[in-house]
Order: sequence, then structure tokens, then C-alpha cells
Amino acid sequence: MPWSIREGTGDPLAVAVTRQNGTLLDCPSCGSSHVAQVLGDNGGISYVCTACGHSWS
Repeated sequence: MPWSIREGTGDPLAVAVTRQNGTLLDCPSCGSSHVAQVLGDNGGISYVCTACGHSWS
């Protein structure tokens, strides 16, 4: 991998901490943070909880 690409990623640990402290999307049904973003009907964006199966947009 070229150095310029690796340089742009920064410290992997810092990225993990930022994600951990950042705003996470939680399932409105069960509260789980195991949420996937999916392509919804008519090209819209929807979400599905991989823990309970609840979906919303």
C-alpha cells in the first residue's frame, strides 16, 4: 500500500476510540447497537437491527 494512503488513516486505535465515543445508531425496538444500513424501497436508506430483526427508515 502506498505510504500516502496509510498516512491518511491515522492511528487505528484513535479511530476505534472515536467510533466508540461517537454517536451510534441504536435499534428503537430493542436498544441494540447492532444495526446495519440497507438500501430501502425506491432507493431510500433503511436500517435493520441484526439482533431482533426490526427495520425502519
